[in-house]
Amino acid sequence: MSKRIALVTGGIGGIGSSICRQLAEDGLTVVANYIKAEEDKARVWLAVERSAGRDTHIAVGDVSNYDSSVAMIAKIRADIGNVSVLVNNAGITRDGVFKKMPLENWMDVININLNSVFNVTRLIIDDMLAQGWGRVINMSSVNGQKGQFGQTNYSAAKAGMHGFTKALALETAAKGITVNTISPGYIGTEMVMAIKQEVRDQIVSTIPVGRLGTPEEIAKLVSYLVSDNAAFITGSNIAINGGLHMC
Repeated sequence: MSKRIALVTGGIGGIGSSICRQLAEDGLTVVANYIKAEEDKARVWLAVERSAGRDTHIAVGDVSNYDSSVAMIAKIRADIGNVSVLVNNAGITRDGVFKKMPLENWMDVININLNSVFNVTRLIIDDMLAQGWGRVINMSSVNGQKGQFGQTNYSAAKAGMHGFTKALALETAAKGITVNTISPGYIGTEMVMAIKQEVRDQIVSTIPVGRLGTPEEIAKLVSYLVSDNAAFITGSNIAINGGLHMC
């Protein structure tokens, strides 16, 4: 049996990188998506991953744009093969209170965080159906579950991801495909660790387990959902937030 191919959108970021490394260590061929502005960073990232012996590739594409996604998936299919594991991880924030939120900030977040999920999944799902096996994992957020002040755009997009998950899970469950959402809380990425210490301490004080999560913990959860051991889990939203929000 040939190795399964995994595509991770936003794959060279903090959480994305950990997911890519974990899936490569699990024995998958991994493709990390990035945008053109990250070209130099992506090349360095790839060199590091390959020097560690990981079967990793990179694929440029703006997943918020359907035509760009078409070109990216076509190239992956031609150069590497059909994707059977998709992690929709790409995302941005454009925070601000709703009464002052410009249309651009709303549309950017909806396009990159939510419409990208349609774009990429739509282009891959037929291959999964033909193979009779597939995994789709959508990276949402605790704020998609509980909302967050100043994040109407982000919270709406992240909540929408799970609605997508539940509906697609119903459509594909009998075809050997599982579709699930992961909703992380505060994770110790470079971006979070760059926040002032006193602000981080305040954030941690709200987390019952008393610490930030790690990207590696998110990656381990992805690893399990990708495995055959998780074949009976579909349409689920799995919270990984240290008890910050329970439902």
